[in-house]
Amino acid sequence: MAWGARLGALLQPGDLVCLYGEIGSGKTTLTKGIVQGVGGIAKEAVTSPTFTLLHIYQGRFPVYHFDLFRIGSLEELEEIGYREYFQGDGICIVEWTEKGEEILPLERLDIFLSFGEREEERKIILKPQGERFRHLCRQLGGKG
Repeated sequence: MAWGARLGALLQPGDLVCLYGEIGSGKTTLTKGIVQGVGGIAKEAVTSPTFTLLHIYQGRFPVYHFDLFRIGSLEELEEIGYREYFQGDGICIVEWTEKGEEILPLERLDIFLSFGEREEERKIILKPQGERFRHLCRQLGGKG
């Protein structure tokens, strides 16, 4: 969660963060940290939008939290106007991204989460797509 808060503090409106990982790998926990880093939102308010597709949190700027786990078709995303969110005034976080990869903008930050050796450990692999996100990864201490 602390690492997510560091990331959230660096994100800007228009940024897209795509989360990949098994159930329980920490996608929603990471999202809670990111939302905390954006500011103005209690981590307890952040829950997975598995049954609604989208939750909106208001901090310094809006955070649009998508969960594609139960999505039946990409038309469902069209119905809620996903393009306006992806190109909007806030940041977008997408869980279960692999279910909608074909609609994603080219510039984004892909984050792959997996289980570590101990139950409470997680491995995080960043794959920046575009110069904006390579720079952001360098700010986080990665190679970018």
